[in-house]
Amino acid sequence: MADNSERMSRREFLAGKVRLAGALAVCGGVALLRPRGAIAGTVWQIDPNKCTQCGKCATECVLGPSAVKCVHVHAMCGHCELCFGFFEAQPNALTTAAENQRCPTGAIKRRFIEDPYFEYVIDEPLCIGCGKCVEGCGTFGNGSLQLQVRHDRCENCNQCAIADACPSDAFVRVPATRPYLLKSAEGEQ
Repeated sequence: MADNSERMSRREFLAGKVRLAGALAVCGGVALLRPRGAIAGTVWQIDPNKCTQCGKCATECVLGPSAVKCVHVHAMCGHCELCFGFFEAQPNALTTAAENQRCPTGAIKRRFIEDPYFEYVIDEPLCIGCGKCVEGCGTFGNGSLQLQVRHDRCENCNQCAIADACPSDAFVRVPATRPYLLKSAEGEQ
């Protein structure tokens, strides 16, 4: 018969199993903290040269509001009095009244600089990523308003719901070291 000092008690055996299960749970939990299935070193982004401002960024993102926001490339902007990213195509007046604005949430703020120049700033918490301002800026302006995924909000899902729904395949994986794809004044990225 075995010596009692060499035999493990039932209590010690179960305690060891509980510790093992706890360690496995912690390891599994750490694995869950990593973005689900994300390709190492890459993030989702919108290629502004492919984006058609279809509106799906506002409705298909798993987050509410969407992680996609309008960004303003100020170096490209003409600071126009009549900005079609801000105003409807045929505004009643060049005032900041809601009926004259293209943005459904009032996320674009307009500030007078000097005649005839105005500054346009995006209030990102109000932006839903619908792309209406980007469409207006691209159709009638110089394209200084663009949609981009904001990575401080994005879950970096393995298969982005917006990428699945994007009709123009504008959602692409880019290196995390260069996460933004903006058009320049020359049309380069």
